[in-house]
Amino acid sequence: MIERTFVAQRTREYYIRKYVEKTLGNVGISTISLKKIPLGEKIVIHTSRPSLIVGSKGANIRSLTKILKEKFHLENPQIEISEVSNPFLNANIVAERIVSSLERFGSARFKGIGHKMMENVMNAGALGIEIIISGKIPGARAKSWRFYTGYLKKCGDVALSVRAAKKSALLKSGIIGVKVAIMPPDIVLPDKIKLLEEPEQAVVPIEKETAAKAPAKKKRTPRKSAKSKEETAEAKAADNAEKTETPAAETATEVSDS
Repeated sequence: MIERTFVAQRTREYYIRKYVEKTLGNVGISTISLKKIPLGEKIVIHTSRPSLIVGSKGANIRSLTKILKEKFHLENPQIEISEVSNPFLNANIVAERIVSSLERFGSARFKGIGHKMMENVMNAGALGIEIIISGKIPGARAKSWRFYTGYLKKCGDVALSVRAAKKSALLKSGIIGVKVAIMPPDIVLPDKIKLLEEPEQAVVPIEKETAAKAPAKKKRTPRKSAKSKEETAEAKAADNAEKTETPAAETATEVSDS
């Protein structure tokens, strides 16, 4: 059935990842992804120390490619290395560094290791971090210590974006477990509030206001010339003469009739 082929493919990828992590050791591996390409299989390793994985003149890459061909029957495996830009924002790399520090200095200095790593993560821009170290640290009885700071969501849809990782350190006193959860800075929170700045008020000068409110000046009518005044006076005199002549003519006609 087709479901069995998918399950077999996923289990094969899981064993390849575990083998690559175990073979390379503590080299700051973040994630390992497998892709199917036309030329064969492509294995992308995201790490903070690419030079340690490559080795001297690519010796580690050649030996790892040869083993993958023989053990997992890969046709043409191609290994690609991608460098992580900010390792302190990656939970796997942070947990791996805590484990390597515990194995190097012992469990007596676990408090200093936890606080120092927590400070580095917050300086890298994370919103919050939680580190839980559990085991015999130090003492005969097992216990858990929790280092936390900042803002960290543990439920809801936002908690799905929290980066988490689990690692274990092998010491003389026993195995010590390390859990790391980091809140990335690029996550969008639903309860984030942004305060707006006060709007700037524009001040208008007084001179412009008075000029705008001043009434418009009336247009002056042009003065009449001297010639036009004489013409109007003559016309008025002619009208008056006509008015005086008409009643004299009427009286003359009345006398003749009598």
